[in-house]
Formats: sequence, structure tokens, C-alpha cells
Amino acid sequence: MEANRTDTMSKDKQDAHISFCQAPSTYHENRDRNAVSDSLMATYKRLPVTFVRGEGAWLWDTDGKRYLDALSGIAVCGLGHAHAGVARALCEQAGTLIHTSNLYGIGHQRVLADTLARASGMERVFFANSGAEANEAAIKIARLHGHRKGIDQPAIVVMDNSFHGRTLATLSATGNRKVQAGFEPLVKGFVRVPFGDLETLRAVAENTTGIVAVLVEPVQGEGGVNIPAPDYLNQIREICDERGWLLMLDEIQTGMGRSGRLFAHQYNGIAPDVMTLAKGLGNGVPIGACLARGEAARTLGPGNHGSTFGGNPLACRAGLAVMEALEQEQLVPRSEKLGRRLLDGFRARLGEHSGIIDIRGLGLMIGIELERPCGELVARAMAAGLLINVTADRVIRLLPPLILDDTQADLLVTNLCGLIEEFLSPVSAP
Repeated sequence: MEANRTDTMSKDKQDAHISFCQAPSTYHENRDRNAVSDSLMATYKRLPVTFVRGEGAWLWDTDGKRYLDALSGIAVCGLGHAHAGVARALCEQAGTLIHTSNLYGIGHQRVLADTLARASGMERVFFANSGAEANEAAIKIARLHGHRKGIDQPAIVVMDNSFHGRTLATLSATGNRKVQAGFEPLVKGFVRVPFGDLETLRAVAENTTGIVAVLVEPVQGEGGVNIPAPDYLNQIREICDERGWLLMLDEIQTGMGRSGRLFAHQYNGIAPDVMTLAKGLGNGVPIGACLARGEAARTLGPGNHGSTFGGNPLACRAGLAVMEALEQEQLVPRSEKLGRRLLDGFRARLGEHSGIIDIRGLGLMIGIELERPCGELVARAMAAGLLINVTADRVIRLLPPLILDDTQADLLVTNLCGLIEEFLSPVSAP
């Protein structure tokens, strides 16, 4: 009888988990639903909206207003909102096992590592909880690699206008003085060169001792959707090979199909020594990954690095669901095709406008650079039911979900072009 009772209780718990996941939310916002709480640190300048539901490329706020999401949670929700496969995987895993720690084997972690290694040509994976943590792992690999080569003060080449995270080390690697200000002393060991400037990189190689690696984004997202020359990564790969440096690619924003390839460096036909991922890997569930091959893959050992939550069953189940959806729904080639459709639409409508400096993109990373600061367009677009972002003061950054359909893409072009033309008209000029 006791055994039967245990079985019944287990089934009841399972049913409760399933019904919780399937039931509509009963959470109610406070009366002033968009107010900033005094209990939250003032680290974000939030827009006056709170979303309560999402479906595909759409979001709904507390008043029931619908928005076309052309930002995807800053390149995170590549599969859109409430993706059925991800939701199902999370509910099943939450009802089974969420966390045990890395003191023990984690089945889904092993499977996800194998899946990512096969897809990327890398050998080993360290799982973290964010892009910044993935880049921290990469930095530690480079430094330990340098020390083992007898270099007392190993240095990493990084780029102007880059963004690698907000921990002290990744903040120090970031090429944006604005986000570094006030957090000095910064972490030493980074040598900065202009993004896209191979001549300066070669000069640094000739005149600087102690360099062990180059850390670079294939496309700079936060820096303004900056796209280098087609052979830029190939040339860096050659320099790294000549010098015995590690090539470390930050694919946190460009990876997981965002660029029109599963990983952006695949356009170049090269292999990095280290690659970092996050954002789209979990479609909203926090997960980061640092992948390595060759000597870099064998650098870290027990005690060198770790994470309590990194690669737990829930996060890795989400990552597996994302990988499965990308393949089954053919979303990576869709990203390339959809990106061309959007670029063609924007260029046809805005290409000759005197207020437009450039319209550029790779896959579903699109930047529209204006002649003057345009941050106010974010609020204007939101009022019109469109979610966008402005970075580097003058660049409208678009990161729509990979599941965007053609009708939604055309709607995005039409509505955003109208807002830009109105903003650039003499009447609205400051």
C-alpha cells in the first residue's frame, strides 16, 4: 500500500506541474503597472511599458496593446515568444529535475555539448549563465594558456567599439569608455586596436610582447552593427597562426542563426580556437557557453573554473530545444533570406534619403545609420506598436526573431520607414 501511495503522489505532482505550465497566468500587476519600484536598483532606464504575453513576433502589454517585436529581447528570442517546442521542453524538465550542480553528471549538459561541438567543429564546451560569463571563461583560457607558455603578463587584443559584458574583466575588454567610466581601476592585460584595421593589428603584433590572443566580434552589435571587410576574420586568423595566438570569437549576438549562418564566422570558412555563445542559445532561458578546440580546449582543468548554475538541466534542455527548432524549422537559411528582404525594403525606401548615412546588415542584424542622434525614435516606434533599439546614438538596430514571416517583415519596413521619414523631415528637426 505504501508503494501505491508513493506512486499516486508522484503522479499528482506531475499533473500539478503540467497544469501550472498550461494554465494562463493569474499574476496581476500593481495598479500603476508601469511604475518603477523603489525596491529595484536604478540600473535601467526603462521604457513605460510592461509586457504580459507574447506569441511569435508579437508582444502584448498590460493594457492589451500589441507590438511587433523587432528586437527579440536584444537578440535573445530568436524563436519568438512562447515557442511551443521550448515551452514543452521547459515544462517537462521543470516537472522532472531543475538543478543538481556540477558536482554530478548532467545528462542534458553532455548532449548539448556534443550537439554544439558537432555543429561548430569545436571540441569542448564550458557552460555558464550569460554572455559575460562565457567571455570570462575565454579570458581565463587565454591567460592560463599564456602562463603555461612562460608569459608572465599575458595580454589580449580587443577592439574599439566592442562590447563583451559588464563584469570587471569583460568591461575592461569592452571598447566603450562610457560604460567603463566610474569603475576604475580596470583590469589590465588588454591591448586595444580599431575594429577592421588590420594594419594597426599587424603593427601591434610587431611591437608588443606578451600577446596571447585576439578577442573580436564578427559583427559589432552594440557598437552600431559594424560589419568588417569580408576577409577580416580570415586575415586575423592568419596573424594568429603566424604568432601562435588564440583567435577568440565573441558570437554572443551573431551566433545561433542570427547572421544567416549558425555562427557568423562560417561565412569565412575558418575555425576559431575559442568561441562564446549566449543570447539566442536559450531563447530567453539564461545560458552561456564557451567552446574551444585544440590546445585551448585542454587548458582548463578541475579547479580552474566553475559555475554553480552553469549548464543545469533546465538551461541545457532549453538549449537542446532551440537547436532542434533551428534545424527542423530551417530557421538559419530563413534568417539569411529574410535579412535580404528587409535590407532590400529599407534601401528601396530610404536609400536615397539625405538623412541616411548607411543601411547595413548581415542576416537578421540590421543597422540604419542616421545623420543625427535618433534615440527618440525608440519611444515614437513604441507608440506606433513597434519595438526597436538605437545604439551608438545614431544607429537604429533591428534584431527581429528568426520566425518573422514575410508579411510581418514588410510591415516592419513600411512602419519604420514612415517613422524615420517623419523624424528626418524639416518639421520634426530640432
